Amino acid sequence: MLLSSRKDWFGNIRGDSLAGIVVALALIPEAIAFSIIAGVDPKVGLYASFCIAVLTAFLGGRTGMISAATGAMALLMVTLVRDYGLQYLLAATLLTGVIQLLAGYLKLGELMRFVSRSVVTGFVNALAILIFLQNLFTLTLEKKLTFAPKGDISKFKNGF
Repeated sequence: MLLSSRKDWFGNIRGDSLAGIVVALALIPEAIAFSIIAGVDPKVGLYASFCIAVLTAFLGGRTGMISAATGAMALLMVTLVRDYGLQYLLAATLLTGVIQLLAGYLKLGELMRFVSRSVVTGFVNALAILIFLQNLFTLTLEKKLTFAPKGDISKFKNGF
């Protein structure tokens, strides 16, 4: 038992180290970009991505598994962070994780085969358009609040 797990953990140190470096270098700009889209401080996104990567390294079961934030979740969390702050973002993230674990346990992924390819393509295209529109303010150099302010945010609700 101990020899088997030692071989699993230390059998390919060079390849695993290289894979870890590549994933880390890809994760940094992704975490910063999705943090800005979600309306939170980029440091929050970096901390969250680091925690997800460490948990996946110890608990993940697939060789090529990469766990990180997604554009869909970042877009959905904009209004939540704007209206209620980071405390609700943490609660929503934990609830999402519980729902995903429950869906995995109940094997609800089998239902995805009933979703047509055109619907998935439309969803991905709509997501790309929404991410582009969210970043349009930055491209046109208009002033925009990029992360949730501390304290009372009622004055930012109409100008966001």
